[in-house]
Amino acid sequence: MALYRKLNRETRIRRSILAGLTKTVLDNGYVETTEERAKEVRKFVDKMITYGKRNTLVSRRQALAFLNNDSELVKKLFNEIAPTYVDRNGGYTRIIKLKERRGDDALIVRLELVK
Repeated sequence: MALYRKLNRETRIRRSILAGLTKTVLDNGYVETTEERAKEVRKFVDKMITYGKRNTLVSRRQALAFLNNDSELVKKLFNEIAPTYVDRNGGYTRIIKLKERRGDDALIVRLELVK
């Protein structure tokens, strides 16, 4: 049994998709995508917020590495997003089911940060 979803993609493409969706959630506060992708992206968003809560040089570099050296987003993560979750031990995101996509009936959900 795999510990992660492969999403029918090669490794490099899958990592790129997950990094892009993670950046969108951290930047905008939400993203609308399929349920499978949202469940996988949730892990990475939670990990990035945990890095932000640690606020060490190592965690900052790890966040930079995953977010493709987007220094502005990392600053926002460490200075604005992570401090709002200091008293919370996980569960930084929620998934809200919206509709089924026309054509392939994939369930579209909204992954958003909990305020």
